[in-house]
Amino acid sequence: MTVRAHADAVLALLAAAPGNPLRVLDGAVPKETAPPYVLVYFGDEDPELPDSRALEGSSERFVLRAWVHCVGGNAAAARALGERVRAALLDVVPSIAGRSCWPIRREEGSPPQRDESTGTLVMDRVDVYRLESVPA
Repeated sequence: MTVRAHADAVLALLAAAPGNPLRVLDGAVPKETAPPYVLVYFGDEDPELPDSRALEGSSERFVLRAWVHCVGGNAAAARALGERVRAALLDVVPSIAGRSCWPIRREEGSPPQRDESTGTLVMDRVDVYRLESVPA
């Protein structure tokens, strides 16, 4: 439940981004989907950090990383999507039932990369965001 709750929080923030609605895809792109869109992959971990371990030894801290692919028809479109994603996620403290969250941080990013593997040019910019929480 923790992974899904954190992923849902990130997806909800992206869906609520200001401006025209973002087409947000969770882990898969349906066939024949044309840009622009935002494709998100999630990965989780339970770090063993001294300041996050409870006295009884159970894992307390949870980390979710979101690899956000901003896919546009050209580099400018991919960068523009990336800026919208940044505005929707960076420094936001989401609300997740039973958890205390830290502000979302951007860990890394890459410039738009050219992809013509489908016969049509698309540009894919990838940014990695981190959401951490502990039990409330």
